[in-house]
Amino acid sequence: MESIQAIKQRFGIIGNDPKLNRSIEKAIQVAPTDISVLVTGESGVGKESIPKIIHQLSHRKHGKYIAVNCGAIPEGTIDSELFGHEKGAFTGATATRSGYFEVADGGTIFLDEVGELPLTTQVRLLRVLENGEFIKVGSSKVQQTNVRIVAATNVNMFEAIKKEKFREDLYYRLSTIEINLPPLRERKEDIHLLFRKFASDFALKYKMPTIKLTDDAVALLVKFRWNGNIRQLRNVAEQVSVLEQNRTINGVTLQNYLPNTSSNLPAVVNNSKSESDFSSEREILYKVLFDMKSDLNDLKKLTMKLMENGNISEVQKDNEHLIQKIYGEDKDEEFDTNVEDLEVLSIPEHTEVNDSTPSETEDKYHFAEEIEEEETLSLHDKELELIKKSLERHSGKRKLAAAELGISERTLYRKIKQFDL
Repeated sequence: MESIQAIKQRFGIIGNDPKLNRSIEKAIQVAPTDISVLVTGESGVGKESIPKIIHQLSHRKHGKYIAVNCGAIPEGTIDSELFGHEKGAFTGATATRSGYFEVADGGTIFLDEVGELPLTTQVRLLRVLENGEFIKVGSSKVQQTNVRIVAATNVNMFEAIKKEKFREDLYYRLSTIEINLPPLRERKEDIHLLFRKFASDFALKYKMPTIKLTDDAVALLVKFRWNGNIRQLRNVAEQVSVLEQNRTINGVTLQNYLPNTSSNLPAVVNNSKSESDFSSEREILYKVLFDMKSDLNDLKKLTMKLMENGNISEVQKDNEHLIQKIYGEDKDEEFDTNVEDLEVLSIPEHTEVNDSTPSETEDKYHFAEEIEEEETLSLHDKELELIKKSLERHSGKRKLAAAELGISERTLYRKIKQFDL
C-alpha cells in the first residue's frame, strides 16, 4: 500500500492538513474493494481527485474510467447517456447507442454532482447498484454490467432527502463509504502553499518570473474566506501572475484581486422552512376567516343593541371598545359625531294591512320601481327572428339571405317551409 505522501505526489495534491490526509487515507483503504463511495464537500475543493485515486489503486485500474457530470446533462437525455438507447426510441435516435454503464463494464464510473439527478434516473441507478442490471431506453432487454460507482456532490443530501429531491435508499447505497473533503478556509496552513504552487505553474506556462507575496499579503491571503475554495485561489494566482508587472505583491495590490466581502462574521439564519409553500398561505387564510367571523359576531351584537335601544349616542358611548375593535381608525368616518342626522330604521311588528290603503312603509319607498325581467327567447324563436330580418333586408331574395345567414339556399327554403313564412 502506497503512503499518503506518495499518493499526493502522484496525483498532484498539495497540502498537509490532517482532514485532507484522513480523506486520502480512506480512499487508499477502500480502493481494493468494490464498495460504492460518496465524496462530499463544497464546490472547488478538488473532489475529482478521490475517484482517480480509488480507480488507480483498485483491481479495475486497467478498465475504463469515465467521469460524468450529472448536472451538465439535460434531464431528457441523461437516461440515454447513462444507459444507452435503441434505434427509434425517441426523435433523433437514428442508431442504437451504448451508454456509459455498458462502455465502462469492468471499470469505474465517477458520477459528479449526483445530487442533480432526476428522480426517474435515480430509480434506474438504484437498480444498477443493487444487482448490476439496467435497461436501455426503448428496449425491454435486461443487460448486466460490472462497474464500480464513485459519486460526488456538494449538496446537503439530508436536506435534499427531506425536500424529496433525492431518494433516501439511493443515498445509503451510494454512501457505503463517505469521504468528506474540508473547505479551504479550514486548511489555513495550506493556502499559501497552494498559492506558491499555482504561481510557479503559471510562471512556467506563461514564461515569466514567479510572483512572490510579502508578509502582509500572506496574512491577507490566509485571512480571506475563499468561498470558491481551491478553484478561486487558482484563479486569483493566475490573474496576479499575468497582470502585475512588479513580481513582488504586497497586501494592497492583492486586495484588488479579492472580492469585497463586507464581513466574515457568522450570521444566524433560520433554515427551518415549511414542507410546502401552501402551508403558510393556508394559515393566513385561516386567520383571515377567524378574524372575519369575530368581526361578524361583533357587528351582530352591535346591530342588536341598536335595534333594541334606538339611541345611537348611548349605544356608541356604551360600546366604544367594540366599535374601536371593528372599525379601528375608520371609526370616526363610520360614526359621525352628528348622530342626529342618522336615522334608525325601525322594524314594525307584524300587522295586517288593508290592500286599499297604502301603508307608511309603502309611501316611504314610493320611488322604488319594479322591473320585470324580460323572458329570454327560445332557440327556435331566435332562429325564426333571424330569418325574418334577413329576408326583410334583402327584399325576399332568398339567395342573398342564405349567404348572410351562412347556410345553403336549399336549407333556407326548408326552414321557410318549416316555419310557414
